[in-house]
Amino acid sequence: MTTMKDVAQRAGVGVGTVSRVINHVPGVKESTLVKVNQAINELNYIPDEYARGLKTNSSRAIALILPSIWHPFFSEFAYYVEKRLDNEDYKILLCNSNGNPAEEAKYIKMLKQNKIDAIIAITYSDIGQYIYSNVPFVSLDRYFDKKVSYVTSDNYEGGKLAAKELLEHGARNLAYVGSHSKYLNGTMLRRDGFRDYLEDMGIDYKEIFLQEPVKDFTPYLLEMLKDNQEIDGIFCHTDSLLLKLRKILNQHGYRVPEDIQLIGFDGMNLSSDLPLGISTIAQPVEQLANGAVDLVLRKIADPSLKNEAKMYPVRYVDGNTTK
Repeated sequence: MTTMKDVAQRAGVGVGTVSRVINHVPGVKESTLVKVNQAINELNYIPDEYARGLKTNSSRAIALILPSIWHPFFSEFAYYVEKRLDNEDYKILLCNSNGNPAEEAKYIKMLKQNKIDAIIAITYSDIGQYIYSNVPFVSLDRYFDKKVSYVTSDNYEGGKLAAKELLEHGARNLAYVGSHSKYLNGTMLRRDGFRDYLEDMGIDYKEIFLQEPVKDFTPYLLEMLKDNQEIDGIFCHTDSLLLKLRKILNQHGYRVPEDIQLIGFDGMNLSSDLPLGISTIAQPVEQLANGAVDLVLRKIADPSLKNEAKMYPVRYVDGNTTK
């Protein structure tokens, strides 16, 4: 088995220099980096990650907590996070929490035990009690009373943009349909932006805004349409919800977009080159992922850094659910 000593002899350097290269210690000359990496490749040397972690007090592993990998937005976010971490020589541990606080708490415990270096999380469950201000923890859309750094899209402007686009596409009687966690998060601002834009225009609107979990929107949607038959445009809290509402509407004789236009939020894609095709407010998923990695790497390097927030703009994508 090839050892670090073998690499050092092949590269013509000391074992300590090989160790510094492997552990990404700054200050190694470029010519030395090239020689050591060439020797590593020629000898097919594989560093002992466990021993390396003990020596550096770093696992070079970051956990990514998602509600579910089934959701296209979450899986796309995970793709870009993994891609960026790989470039930074970090491994990713994926946690499908399914909204279970106990599962998420396991990873926070691993962080405190130095089994992982940091956490990036999309979570809407009750884990605030486990998080403290100097933990390398970065959230998407969730503030945790400012105890962590977070990245977010401009949800408020996204809600305003949805109202504007529905009106510009000819809808005149609008509604908002969505659900919310009992824990504050940035996605709630979508509804606020939609409401404020219409109020500024002097336009009334209807809404369904339910606390999660919601098993079926059918009775709520049908009741709203029965009482407000003039509704011809709906802003849906997410793209997933738009797909559910479109199915319900089609099953009950409504045509989309001829009778009722729909705009979602997220910008979900079926694959990298195949968009979902609906009208939506698209989030910049790659920017969000890279922003989250930037924040978490800075926090790993210096846990005493003040927490930061990064907000990214959204855009409207025209699709087959508006005229």
